[in-house]
Amino acid sequence: MQIHLQQIEPFDISTGFHARFIHSETMTLAYVEIDAGAELPEHSHVHEQVVNMLEGTFELRLGGQTLRLEPGQVVIIPSNLPHSGRAIRRSRILDVFHPVREDFVNKKVAYAAR
Repeated sequence: MQIHLQQIEPFDISTGFHARFIHSETMTLAYVEIDAGAELPEHSHVHEQVVNMLEGTFELRLGGQTLRLEPGQVVIIPSNLPHSGRAIRRSRILDVFHPVREDFVNKKVAYAAR
């Protein structure tokens, strides 16, 4: 199956976080464009997440640690580990989730500040 990202309607998972989703049988890929200064509130999920930094500068907070991500860096977030983040500069990230994010398939997720 061939997919063109520009043909996928973006979905805002949180203010300033615009994602296009691709779902296979076992995983979800989220191509996320993030506005400079946008913040993703702390949250957790049962899915393992692999963060692939493509463009920009992003601050990722997880497990009491703050990581400054630049293009080419990859971070693996284990299942159920609380995490949050903030775009220092406009950023593009490819997040890979396993198993499939059913909440994204149905587009029911919107992270809100706690």
